[in-house]
Order: sequence, then C-alpha cells, then structure tokens
Amino acid sequence: MKSTQLVWPALLLGVTSLFTFGFGTTAYAQSLNPPPPAFEVCNGVGNGTICRGSRTEVLAPEITDVSCGSGATAFNIIDSSTLHQRATRYYDRNGNLTRISMLNHFTSGQWSNALTGKTVTYTQNNVTVDVLAVPGDLASATETTTGEVIIRNGTGAPVLIATGRQVFSATGELIFSAGRNAFVAAFFEGDPTAFDDVCAALAQ
Repeated sequence: MKSTQLVWPALLLGVTSLFTFGFGTTAYAQSLNPPPPAFEVCNGVGNGTICRGSRTEVLAPEITDVSCGSGATAFNIIDSSTLHQRATRYYDRNGNLTRISMLNHFTSGQWSNALTGKTVTYTQNNVTVDVLAVPGDLASATETTTGEVIIRNGTGAPVLIATGRQVFSATGELIFSAGRNAFVAAFFEGDPTAFDDVCAALAQ
C-alpha cells in the first residue's frame, strides 16, 4: 500500500509522500520554492500562492518490507494499486512552500505472494498534511496522516484493518499514534505477529 502514511503500505518503502512523482513546472509567473508538480495549477492569493491539482497513477508492483514465513517458503509481499490523488500546496508571499495537503484514494489494491500466486485485496483512503517548520525546506516537514486501510482475503473477510492518526517528525520518527494500526505495531513497536493473518491468507 502506498504513501508515507496511518503507517500506510507505501510507508513500507520509505516515508514520505513529499517527494512522490517528482516536481514539474506550471504557467504561474512567480518563482516557487520548491516548484509544484506539473499537474497542479497555481493562483495568487492575498498572502501568497495556492496550487491545486489531481492525478491518477497506476503504481507498478513493488516489494514491501512485510516478510512472511521462513526457510524455502519465506516471501516478501508484493504491492500494487492505482492512486487517485487531490493535492494542494500553500506558498507564502516570498514564494516558499509552507504546507501540503493530499487526499489519497487507492483502487485495485492488491498484495500478492510471488511463490504461490495467492493474492489479497485492499482499499485505502487517507489524508496527509505536511507542515514545513522552515518555509521552502521539505526536510523540515512534520507529516500527519489519517485514514484507513482494509485488507480482505478471497472470501471478502477482513484479515487486516488499520485506522487512526499518525504524526511523523521531519526525520521520519513516529511521534504520535492513535488507532488500530498493524503497520505501527510491526515497524515501530516490534510486534512480529502484526501481519500473521495476511501472511496466512497468502500462504494457502
């Protein structure tokens, strides 16, 4: 599952959504730091600039950090999905970025086991908000993610539910978490059983 996120599946591949998809340019005249992606349209407001846009991206299969089993039958889960995103960026009067808000909706979500061909499906909806302590400096951003991920087996029964709100420091440290979240349990709290039900569904 995808980006920096609850600890969303994309987080498994490295926080954060700040750098996803690369930056582009817009027709807006003022120089913006850093420049927004090409899919966003920018407009001047009384105290700065706001850039908004939406996009759909088919995300290629990627190997996650979720490992199942041991020995010859061990495998890392493979993740694929389609991202539908609405993004807004806020710049101050000097053209420096101060805040990013992204609404992320994932469809056709799937985790799979390359050894057996087994799959489970998932839905994911989350909002991420990045606030830059130093305008224009992405490395100073604190990220807050809220939403849910639900993974289901072949019968449609949930095998994992992750919900709540997580806050990450500028260095990627989890500084607050509320809600039921297997990703937090596994990668920040060291719970080795967090993905047992998902692994069992993929190993059958």
